[in-house]
Amino acid sequence: MPKLLLAILLTPTAILQQVGPWLASDLDHIDLAKSQRSPSGCTGGMSSPYVSQAPPSPPESPSEATVEVYALSAGHFSLPERFFVHPASQTARRTVPSLSFLIVHQDQETGQTTRIVFDLGLRRDLNRYAPPIQKHVETRQPMTTLPDVTASLAAGGLTPDDIHYVIYSHVHWDHVGEPRDFPKSTFVVGSGANALLQGHGSLRGSHSFFESDLIPAERTIELSNPYEDIEEEAKKPSLDSHGPDFVQEWKAHGNLPRVLDIFHDGSLLIVDAPGHLPGHINLLARTSPTSSVYLAGDACHDRRIMRKERKIGEWLDEHGHICCIHADKKLAEQTIERIQHLESTGVEVIFAHDFEWEEDPANRSRFFGSS
Repeated sequence: MPKLLLAILLTPTAILQQVGPWLASDLDHIDLAKSQRSPSGCTGGMSSPYVSQAPPSPPESPSEATVEVYALSAGHFSLPERFFVHPASQTARRTVPSLSFLIVHQDQETGQTTRIVFDLGLRRDLNRYAPPIQKHVETRQPMTTLPDVTASLAAGGLTPDDIHYVIYSHVHWDHVGEPRDFPKSTFVVGSGANALLQGHGSLRGSHSFFESDLIPAERTIELSNPYEDIEEEAKKPSLDSHGPDFVQEWKAHGNLPRVLDIFHDGSLLIVDAPGHLPGHINLLARTSPTSSVYLAGDACHDRRIMRKERKIGEWLDEHGHICCIHADKKLAEQTIERIQHLESTGVEVIFAHDFEWEEDPANRSRFFGSS
């Protein structure tokens, strides 16, 4: 008998008998998926996991592994607009946040939880900066350094000892915070960051002073150069297949030419984001099967640039040299173009000094420990 005629002749009871086992199996699958989604293992107050409210973009990986992303307040300071956008008033200033982020990954097979903090923001005790940075800080007033990252973590029930990795977008003073607060964490920096810390490089600007003893060498991983081949052995996944793998080959992902899939499940990608400073990296985090958030560090400092209402600012120093907040303006523009494309596909983008994002009341609940 033809299948269509059979379907027409079936009574409702018969139809249920035909599809019932399939429905039961499907529901069991859904319940199992829900049961495997576990919290980050934190104690104390907990805000809802950060999930992009922008239109969803389809994941490129078949895996449904995700991470939780929470914003961390890490101080505020004042920026002269003319150093960052053009055109701008010579006197206009803007108070901006120095945002950090907590990322929580849970392995789907083992349940192992990995907690990462992306950037540490401002140092709560300004006197602990090196003298050249203390002098620079005078030009960034008014400034507040509390709550810092440790206080923001405490608001959600965590201490620095609970953080497995600190990933720096780059090593400028307003992102490095107080590394000694994290005595058990491993620090991860982009390729070229260690050379900057050791005084190699000729960057203009009073903000470009780096501390040689910033992070402990024995607990620091410097990522491989994204533009060079790595040893064949390093291309193999880490022996700790359930933890992050920072030593691997950079690969393309969509419109991003160089990324590292550190958990090998598509949930968290380190993105090469050149232009601002050697070793500048971003993160692309999948927060649900259909939503992602891009943590852009200092790839851009003002959303008006993203909206093409302004251009990157330049100025003349006392010697008549053309200066820019980005070490390589052309590379920075290319990085911004890639981020603009991501945003156009529904990926939510947040910059380290994103005052528009922070001032949006809808984002208050996205800070760790806010509820």
